[in-house]
Amino acid sequence: MRQLLLVLLCLLLSLEPQLRKRATDLRTSARTAQVLGGDAGLEPAPCLLRDLLHDPRHGAGKNEDNFKTSQFHLDLWFYFTLQNWVLDFGRPIAMIILPLEWFPLNKPSAGDYFHMAYNVITPFLLLKLIERSPKTLPRSMVYVSIIMFVMGASIHLVGDSVNHRLIFSGYQHHLSVRENPIIKNLKPETLIDSFELLYYYDEYLGHSMWYIPFFLILFIYFTGCFTPVEDESRMPVAALLLMGPSSLYYWYLVTEGQIFILYIFTFFAMMALVMHQKRKGLVLDSNGLFLFYSFIITLVLIAVWVIWLWNDKILRKKYPGVIYIPEPWAFYTLHMNNLHAGKESF
Repeated sequence: MRQLLLVLLCLLLSLEPQLRKRATDLRTSARTAQVLGGDAGLEPAPCLLRDLLHDPRHGAGKNEDNFKTSQFHLDLWFYFTLQNWVLDFGRPIAMIILPLEWFPLNKPSAGDYFHMAYNVITPFLLLKLIERSPKTLPRSMVYVSIIMFVMGASIHLVGDSVNHRLIFSGYQHHLSVRENPIIKNLKPETLIDSFELLYYYDEYLGHSMWYIPFFLILFIYFTGCFTPVEDESRMPVAALLLMGPSSLYYWYLVTEGQIFILYIFTFFAMMALVMHQKRKGLVLDSNGLFLFYSFIITLVLIAVWVIWLWNDKILRKKYPGVIYIPEPWAFYTLHMNNLHAGKESF
């Protein structure tokens, strides 16, 4: 250990003259830029906050009035929708259907492996969407959002894994943590606090760090989906066919993730941007229309879901707030599970 420290110290001492010379050069350049200003054609000093809003490497010198021809990204939207349904919606189903002997309770379930794949594939597809945008977008903001997305989805992976495995022990998702029969009688009572912490990581912190960057990236992409060409503001037949599964997944995402406020703010921001760009003579291209109409259909599906379960007293007790949007899995454990148990008793 001492030898390693000595080597590092020698290395730092050997680099000291070079670092000192580099610092002197930077101070000289800064003074020159302050004296000459913009007359010498020098670029401004790097700024992290400015880079987050506008990446100088990708946006400097590019006229925002220049629009490239945009085509519908059928391959990306198809893969994006498919992996959302299989890896996100399908993971709890796979965990329940596949035999428990294949995935013991003290090991990751099939749904956990689905989640791991989702945490890798989804950021990749989101980055490819940003790359395909006809406009230059703030790449640094996208990169930070992707990092937060992966971190939040990974936090959710752990909490959700344990919570769904508790179903095999009698845990009921339509009840709060302290009201669950298998939790409320635990001794010592501090164990209940631990399960509530786990629930917090799963349903609150994990969802926030997962979904806020997700919708932010979609909105950033949406800002680049405008064109002055009316002919590009049409969706192909493939986009119309894909809109149904995409909208239905967003409904599941919003209801199961309990992120209606985040979704509705994103939708209102999209509407405001559409009206603002319309005054400039710009219209949505096929990709923007696909995303915008998917959000509209999602809102309709959420309204139908809420109206259908409006008078459910048990779910009302779990979701007592002003915004009443039950989770699909809470509905399943409350009604569908009891229905299956009744059929087995016969």
